[in-house]
Amino acid sequence: MTSAARTTQFAGPEVQRRVLTVLVASQALGGAGMAAGITVGALLAQDLLGSTGLAGLPVALFTAGGALGALLIGRISERWGRRPGLALGHAAAAVGSIGVIAAAWSRTVPLLLFALFVYGAGTVTGLLARYAGTDLAPPDKRGRATGTVLLATTLGAVAGPALVGPTGTLADSLGLPRLTGPFLLAAVAYTAAALVIALWLRPDPLLLARSRQHQDAAGPKTGAQRVRRIGPGVVTGAAVMISGQLVMIAIMTMTPVHLTHHGHSTQLAGVVIGLHVGAMFLPSPLTGLVVDRIGSLPVAASSAGVLLTAGLLAALAPPTGAVGTALLATAMVLLGIGWNMALVSGTAMVAEAAPAEARASTQGLVDVGMSLAGATGGMVSGLVVAGGGYPLLAVCGGVLALTVIPLTARAARPRHTAPRPTAS
Repeated sequence: MTSAARTTQFAGPEVQRRVLTVLVASQALGGAGMAAGITVGALLAQDLLGSTGLAGLPVALFTAGGALGALLIGRISERWGRRPGLALGHAAAAVGSIGVIAAAWSRTVPLLLFALFVYGAGTVTGLLARYAGTDLAPPDKRGRATGTVLLATTLGAVAGPALVGPTGTLADSLGLPRLTGPFLLAAVAYTAAALVIALWLRPDPLLLARSRQHQDAAGPKTGAQRVRRIGPGVVTGAAVMISGQLVMIAIMTMTPVHLTHHGHSTQLAGVVIGLHVGAMFLPSPLTGLVVDRIGSLPVAASSAGVLLTAGLLAALAPPTGAVGTALLATAMVLLGIGWNMALVSGTAMVAEAAPAEARASTQGLVDVGMSLAGATGGMVSGLVVAGGGYPLLAVCGGVLALTVIPLTARAARPRHTAPRPTAS
């Protein structure tokens, strides 16, 4: 029986459709929890800590937690499958959300900081789920599968921040601080996402794919299966994604603080961040198609230009008035699109350059780098705003994004091999 026949017999299209359906449902729920927490995390820290300079600490903590979460969820998934790994990740985010609520109610800063770290360790599940979508996908449909999983996050990501007002009212009625409302939503959403994965992600896509590979391994080896070294594209792709993450997190973190500081409501801040988070994931299928058509390097270089435009527009937007709000919302949409371009193009570079036998570990290290970059951006952002203001942060972030252009230009430069001397 040929390899293709074994693949069809072992995991037909209906199994992949079921996997994607379950992942889409869990991602829609998880997206609501992730976006809601991001929207008011900085505001909660500012309220409890009494300092704008530390308002970026929540994002720094849950992105640092994301680095640990990526390692732990990856190891659990590697040993026991995607289902326990992703379910435990969502459950951790739910527990962290409950901890944030308890900390805000009791005004206990150490508990808030620890809960945000746990929350971040769980929210990284949203990005890790894209790998589960590709486990059983044919090679020519892996990009589409990745885009489908990322796109599903948009459903909850846009709805979550828009519910800041209603969930705040609910928190008031329960005797909780109003800012804990989005974390009430996050706790429920992540719990539901964990149950969806635990109950319905069957068969486990990673374990099924691994069994299929063991069957295929019994066949003759081909040239494509030879061990190869890690290519330079891994470094370039990692730099693109890490830079995009750093810039996006830094500017996004302080945008709600900037809006509320100038008299705008938390509801409006939630809508603006909702548009931003939606722009982070909504273009995924189109971005993947463009990467396939023109290559990852041009898209990566273009992402730097989009991020620069977002930073400049955010810096120049008037802090008050309808026009200023519209310009800032547009800047946040561009910030999300630029991040998406960097993520998809950088992922393509790493996937192409990493050898098959080290692909998972290489991708895991890159994701850890992204989490640490996000933690740095979240922490530094509050200090920059406290010292020089939000426009300075936005401009510095946009300029920093340009650092990837020399890297992509160097990677695109053709490598010429010196001709061998001929005998006279």
